[in-house]
Amino acid sequence: MDAAAQQGFGEILSHVIGWAYFIAWSASFYPQAILNWRRKSVQGLSMDFIYLNVLGFLCYSIFNLSFYYSPEVQEEYRKRNDGQDNLVRANDVFFAVHALILSSFTLFQTLIYKRDEGQKVSSPTKLLILISTFGASIVFGAAYAGTSQWIDVLYYLSYIKLGISFIKYCPQVYLNYASQSTVGWSIHNILLDFTGGALSIGQLVLDAYISGDWSGISGDPVKFGLGFLSIAFDLIFMTQHFILYRNRKDFYAPLSMVENNGEAHESKKLLLSPGHRTYSSIQREDARVSRPASMKDLELGFDDSQHSTRH
Repeated sequence: MDAAAQQGFGEILSHVIGWAYFIAWSASFYPQAILNWRRKSVQGLSMDFIYLNVLGFLCYSIFNLSFYYSPEVQEEYRKRNDGQDNLVRANDVFFAVHALILSSFTLFQTLIYKRDEGQKVSSPTKLLILISTFGASIVFGAAYAGTSQWIDVLYYLSYIKLGISFIKYCPQVYLNYASQSTVGWSIHNILLDFTGGALSIGQLVLDAYISGDWSGISGDPVKFGLGFLSIAFDLIFMTQHFILYRNRKDFYAPLSMVENNGEAHESKKLLLSPGHRTYSSIQREDARVSRPASMKDLELGFDDSQHSTRH
């Protein structure tokens, strides 16, 4: 195989890998949204993760859209990289925009579905979002005034995304550890995310090899960093789910969801035991306050005044 044919095959393979990672990474957003919808609850899901995810993919979408569509940004990149074109592809653009839409939808779910009383965005996360937004406005103002280039704004946004990609997973890792459970956190999301991360790095390395320009990797640090961090944290989540916290009984799931999973008989026995009663009564105890026994509880022989502190 001559050099031209080898390069042509490599470009085709790059496109295949690129769209494969797009499918895997894009599909990874659906299991969590579907799980939230089936449970009618976001309990077990970190609010910090959700809000940081939206901010991160907003930055990533702006970065990819500008690198792919803006002639001015493309020219600025060539001047800094010895005339080489940037390695942002169409699949990178579609993935970033799709991820922004789905992560925003998941954020919307947290506003309408059941969540714990203390399940809120933490003060450090609010501060991080504020600082990132303020910094972006300063860099944008400098580019608008002509004291810096637009590509500098985009690199700043890419660093925000890269930093968020590291930080956003930490609250969920800790939440799983604190609850000794991964209930509410979709493992299918993680498996698809792991696949997408590996394919994303594979495409970036292959493109750099084909072009003979390994600076293309440093020229798109967010894509390489995003893939690397995804793989690293996905390994942690898989360890938590499959090895450390294997008891994944979901007491907050609707009974119809349990029945559809073929566990109705066992779950009903569990739920009607004095320690658990019904899913709705468990959810009403989230605030740790007692209440008079309902007619339903009295019919079942249970009194909330005796079990208001039991879980």
